[in-house]
Parts: sequence; C-alpha cells; structure tokens
Amino acid sequence: MSETASSAPAAIESLEGVIDGIAANARRASLLIQNQPAASIDKALLAMASCLESDKARLREENGKDLEAGRRKGLSGAMLDRLALSDKALASMVTGLKEVAGLRSPVGDVFDERVRPNGLTIHKVRVPIGVIGIIYESRPNVTVDAAAICLKSRNAVILRGGSEAFHSNCALAELFSRSLLEAGLPAQALQFIPTTDRAAVEMLLRKDAEIDLVIPRGGESLIRMVVEKSRIPVIKHYKGVCHVFISRNADLKKAIPIALNAKAQRPGVCNAMETLLLDSGLDLQVRKIIAAELIDKGVTLFGDDESRALSGAIEPINEENLYNEYLDLRLSIITVNGVEGAIAHINKYGSRHTDAIVTESEDEAALFAERVDTASVMINASTRFADGGEYGMGCEIGISTDKLHSRGPMGVEDLTTYKWVVRGNGQVRG
Repeated sequence: MSETASSAPAAIESLEGVIDGIAANARRASLLIQNQPAASIDKALLAMASCLESDKARLREENGKDLEAGRRKGLSGAMLDRLALSDKALASMVTGLKEVAGLRSPVGDVFDERVRPNGLTIHKVRVPIGVIGIIYESRPNVTVDAAAICLKSRNAVILRGGSEAFHSNCALAELFSRSLLEAGLPAQALQFIPTTDRAAVEMLLRKDAEIDLVIPRGGESLIRMVVEKSRIPVIKHYKGVCHVFISRNADLKKAIPIALNAKAQRPGVCNAMETLLLDSGLDLQVRKIIAAELIDKGVTLFGDDESRALSGAIEPINEENLYNEYLDLRLSIITVNGVEGAIAHINKYGSRHTDAIVTESEDEAALFAERVDTASVMINASTRFADGGEYGMGCEIGISTDKLHSRGPMGVEDLTTYKWVVRGNGQVRG
C-alpha cells in the first residue's frame, strides 16, 4: 500500500478529532455564556468593533491572499467585490457590531404567565438555543454578522466559511476570540473550522448531540447539500424568487421606481425582484412604459404572450423560467387578472421570500398581505428592503423561507427559544 493511501484514513481520523473537539468545546462554552450579563456580551461586541479598526492592516493582508487566489481561480469581478474587505465593508461591519451591541437582548424575558386553579404559577422564559453552526460562502462579513447575532443572543457559534475567504475569515474569527477574552467570556463561544476540506462539513453535520441548529448561507446547491446531510435541524432558504405586482390601482410615480429598484439596484441578491406581475386592468400604455423603463436599464425580459405584446424586445418565456432566481439583469414579466391572479401566481411559483404589491387600494393591499404565502410582504415598497439591517436588527443571521421556527430576516430574538417554569408550594397531582 502506498504512503499516500495509508495516510488518508489517518488524516480523516485526525480531522474528525478536530471537529469533535470544536463541537465539545462549543457545547461547554454555550452553558457558560448563557448566564453571562448582557454588559459583558456588549463589551465583547464593541471590542471587536475596535479591533476591526485597529487591526485593519493585518486584515487587509490576509484578505489580499484571498483576493489573489480568487483572481488566479478566475472569480468574476462581482465575486471579488463581495470578497474584498474594503473600507466600506469594514465600516459596515463596525456599524453592524455597534448596532447589535445597542439592541436589547430578549434572553430572560418572561411571557405567557398563567395561574392554575391549584395554585401553580406557570410562565415561559426566553433562553438561547445553545450551539449554532453557520455554513456559508464567500463574503467575510458573514463571519462578523453571524458571530455578533449569535453572541448577542448568548449562543455559542461554530463558523465554517467558504474556501475563497479562508484567510480573511481566520483573521476575523481570531479577533473575535480575542474580544471575548477581553470581555471575560469563554473564547470557545466562537470557533472557526480551520480547514477548507469539505469532509469537515459532513462531520460537523453529524454532531447533533452538541449542535442545536444549523443555518446555511449561500447558493441553492450548498443549502440542499446541508439539508440532505444534516442530522441537526436546519433553517434555510433555497432561493429568492421575489415578485412585484403592479395593480390597476397603482400610482405610476411609485410603481416605476419600485420596479426599477427591485430589479436593477442590485440584481445579484436574494431580495431582488425576479418576476414582475402586471395587472391586465392596468392601462396598456402604462404597461408599455413600465416595460420600456426596465429595458432601458439593461434588463432582459421574458414574457407570456400578453406581456410580449408590450415590446418587441421581450423574449418568450417557458414555465421553468417562473421558478428561476436569475440573480442578474433578467426578469420574467407576466400579465395577471387583478390581485386574485397575482396571489395565485405567487403562491404557485414563489419561494416564500419576499413579494410586493403596488396599489392605492387599501382593500387590495389587505387581501394581498393576508393571502400571499411569503415571509415578507411589501406594500408600495421595493423588495430590496427585506433585510435585517433595514428591519432594524443591526444585521441578520440570514433570511428564512421556512415557517418553523423563524421566518424572514432573522435577528437576535430568532436565535432564542423558551423553557417553561412551573412554581408550586408543595402541590402534588392526584
């Protein structure tokens, strides 16, 4: 047997030991951190904000290694931009940390209190989930955002970032661990998987005795792999097939800017519009103007027969397109019969992420909000607002299209659960 072949099992066994140790340490740290005062958590977050500013040169050096490797791999300009720790990106992370530190922690909140006829008093109390695993791709800012929200809700977190940002993520995780120690908290409350070996992910996903929740952030293929392999509960969103419905009762001065912003402001993100629904009762000339404005912005339109009549530039569509998350300047455009038609279309083809209506009719808006099966409903606003920062969370751990236990942008409260507390005075059950 060759040396390479004989050493492979030993390498796997060694990696398994590393993952075992990380999971065990995270479990121990989770039990310690849940009882720490909120002031200590906030001190750690603010210390990390200071580190991002004081250690900028080192972060740039490590990030430079990732950028150079990305160029050699032929990553697109957009991917390199998302990977870069620019002044703007670092400033945004600093702002996010300060905002999360300023949030009120829900841990310890008492609710749903009741008194039983036998004198028992019963209530629920908000508690951390425990240990959370985050598996994500590319953007190093996720390292900071995810860690901040997990720690604010007094959870331990295990981070596994993408190989493209490995050096950047290692440096950021090291600074966060240092910040925890400065605040008198266990450094093991934040741990980073120190390898790009994909086998580490599968090993991590088998640690259901130590890890309570997994949140994948990235492309649909990553999320489906995590769901398939995980023994641990997963909160996910596969894709963002977001819709904007422009009603016959819409104000055109609102409708056009909303449609353009939802599609063209940043098309490569999950809350960008992927399908535009136009009410068949909307004036034909108005529909032509809306289509023309999108085409002028460089958007390629794919439409049904009625929508294709609006412009010779609109290409034919097939049903598969309606499930597409394009993530670029392509857009499906469909004509529907009123708000009922829009609701039926979204509930069939949507991904339960974010869907918008543009209308001046309160009745239409109320019906749409009530019946569309989606995590975020926008009324006379762009789908691009479906974001933790825009919702006042400081930053988010991700956007869930699940219904249990959280939905939409997930902040501090979404990383907590509850326990029942029953207080008696000697009562026994007969």
